[in-house]
Amino acid sequence: MTVPFRANPYSGSPLDRVSDRRDDAAFLEAHLHAPCALFVPVWRSRSLMRLRPEGAEAVLLSASLAARLAVADRPWALLGLDQARAVFAVDLSAEEEPLALLGGLEGAAFADLREAAGLLSAPEAAILAHARALMHWRSRQRFCGVCGAACQPRSAGHVMRCTGCGAAHFPRTDPAVIMLVTCRMGGEERALLAHNRRFPVARMFSTLAGFVEPGESLEEAVVREVLEEVGLRVRAVRYHSSQPWPFPSSIMLGFRAEAHDPTLALDADEIAEARWFSREELRQPERVRIRLPRPDSIARRLILDWVAETTG
Repeated sequence: MTVPFRANPYSGSPLDRVSDRRDDAAFLEAHLHAPCALFVPVWRSRSLMRLRPEGAEAVLLSASLAARLAVADRPWALLGLDQARAVFAVDLSAEEEPLALLGGLEGAAFADLREAAGLLSAPEAAILAHARALMHWRSRQRFCGVCGAACQPRSAGHVMRCTGCGAAHFPRTDPAVIMLVTCRMGGEERALLAHNRRFPVARMFSTLAGFVEPGESLEEAVVREVLEEVGLRVRAVRYHSSQPWPFPSSIMLGFRAEAHDPTLALDADEIAEARWFSREELRQPERVRIRLPRPDSIARRLILDWVAETTG
């Protein structure tokens, strides 16, 4: 299997993260108050957008509007540079009615980033995802997990330093493996999809997934999760691609794996139903009365990349 590279949704940010300048106080001060600076507002994990039937666009705040909001006194973080222009995330969650402070932004609203799946341009989706994930972490790291004292932001919002014991806390990303399992059955390769009991959409079937445990490699996590969820022993675990998933703070690590015995033994507490599908069935899922995962997910790409393969 050869997978041509292309970025998954929420990745491929156009920003230079300039991590080497985050502790440069003069650099930060100059860019935070520069007339050309842009600010990505986040309100209670929602992003500011204009949603239209024909598409969506991110709404960023100008430096003049940000100054009116006293952005420097709110939780903020440097996302990076777009050419020479700095782009910051700013958290407006303390406000009950943030739009009232942002007069003149006709048609803009704070919405769940996932609602704009496939409507935003790839660069805008990546920037909004970056801001959402970073501000979510900041909101959850106000106090030290070591001693309980309050934390203060450092390094342009990318470190929370404990005011008590001095511990440094860094942004958290939880690794999760997501895998498409295939099996050759009757001379035809089929793919396994399952309906998890937690899925909000009825009849949606997706790939298996689970979080990586401490002391476990990614490949070991794939093998364990498949065995736990559907009772299959898999091998030939192969990496496919990855995707930031800031809902709230994960990275999805995509894999393919092969089973040689298709017999399923479902974890009834988690998996409501699992079935083997042919490529033809997944080309027209409505004919087999299922729905595929949302278009912005790596699960959808894993499925469609397999469907598009030639079997020779």
